[in-house]
Amino acid sequence: MEEGKINKYSCACSIVASMISIIFGYETGVTSGAKIFIKKDLKINDSQIQIFAGIINFCALVGALGAGRTSDYIGRRYTISLASIIFLSGSLLMGTAPSYALLLLGRCVAGIGVGFALVIAPIYSAEISATNTRGILSSLPEIGISFGILLGYISNYVFANLPLKIGWRVMFLVATVPSLGLALGIFSMPESPRWLVMQGHLKDAKHVLLKVSNTKEEALSRLQDIKVAVGIDSDCNDDFVTLKQNTRGQGVWKELLLRPTRPVRWMLLAAIGIHFFEHATGIEAVVLYGPDIFKKAGIKTDKKLLLANIGVGVTKTIFITVSTFFIDKVGRRKLLLTSVGGMIVALLGLGFALTIVHLSHDQRVDWALWLSIATCYIYVMFFSIGLAPVTWVYSSEIFPLKLRAQGASIGVAVNRATNATVSMTFLSLVNALTIGGTFFMFAGMSVLAWIFFFFFLPETKGRSLEEMEQVFTRGNKSRNVDVELQTENKLKGKLVVSL
Repeated sequence: MEEGKINKYSCACSIVASMISIIFGYETGVTSGAKIFIKKDLKINDSQIQIFAGIINFCALVGALGAGRTSDYIGRRYTISLASIIFLSGSLLMGTAPSYALLLLGRCVAGIGVGFALVIAPIYSAEISATNTRGILSSLPEIGISFGILLGYISNYVFANLPLKIGWRVMFLVATVPSLGLALGIFSMPESPRWLVMQGHLKDAKHVLLKVSNTKEEALSRLQDIKVAVGIDSDCNDDFVTLKQNTRGQGVWKELLLRPTRPVRWMLLAAIGIHFFEHATGIEAVVLYGPDIFKKAGIKTDKKLLLANIGVGVTKTIFITVSTFFIDKVGRRKLLLTSVGGMIVALLGLGFALTIVHLSHDQRVDWALWLSIATCYIYVMFFSIGLAPVTWVYSSEIFPLKLRAQGASIGVAVNRATNATVSMTFLSLVNALTIGGTFFMFAGMSVLAWIFFFFFLPETKGRSLEEMEQVFTRGNKSRNVDVELQTENKLKGKLVVSL
């Protein structure tokens, strides 16, 4: 296989799966501006706005914990369809809600769909892609989220001129159209070949692998590796085999939490840590409360606030797209450490600028306003080149096949819990610490994140999914060796059986 060449069919499958992330990103982005109009229409206070903004993540936590077992039971493809249907129902409820209570109900339903989506889309992309293109294809869901956020910001701006009672409802109802399309269109995609092997459907898995691989030899090599990982004889050529161990996700929680092996314990720590720090470093404060931050910095009109917010979405989308072309070349670890290092500097600058504005007692300080906007965009840029895509790639690739879906779901549950905490406390933190002090706090969390990533996250670039237990074995030198060369030599020496 040509090094780094992306199979067109696997790329198309990953793009379709990533549509669920675009829908989720849109809902996140549109909420940022819609809450301005919701607050005016329903006459609710800041505490109710915080609950509305954050409750989706607590409900997503529930969805995430259920998504792993569900995808092990019914398959990755049907789980994506289920997520779309749940999210569609939530969007309809929000768009037609006559009261705050029903708006929260719709937000909760949508949140369950979000939890499913955040678990299954990266896993599906990781399982259908080849080793040397897994990073870029597994990053597509995160690109989808960023693109969706940008579309949400644009929707805020476009529909802002509609009558107050209609505008914010249209913003949410727009999401129902792609949700319905994805729920139906997902059936044209193949099932994950790794899930098929886990169910004993070897013929079907081979058929899918021949489509998502660039050569017949590559497809057969990947099939052999998967069979060995599942516990099937690599020489077995049957169309279907009955596996003795469970293949529907039973007992996985015990293996993850109660009696994990040392590599699995390390994997779980890495997954929980990277998901926790993705949001503990403050990104949700900028994405969801961008208009509030820019208002504190000195921008006054709703239109200008929404325009400044669009800049956040543009920055996030551009740089996360660029980063995906480097994740398989540079590696997860280097991108992650560079990303968080830049975030620390940007957050310190943002905290300083906003503190100057705060101390000016509502007098406009132009240089501090522009520094606030610039450092906010720089923070989003550094977040997008590393921490954003690597979080989802890393947690979807490190667990063994049997534990992957439910292991990833634990990480996503932590992600949503942290996200919810930031979403539902940001305005309160600003009141308690000042807005500048809040971003200094996020800078401190970013320092802790850098230390954690340096000591606990080994490089996974160039390793197949079936090799991850070797990477997460104490004493393994994978951080400091060129694993691409090792993998290339291994592939060259591997015997491939014919059809």
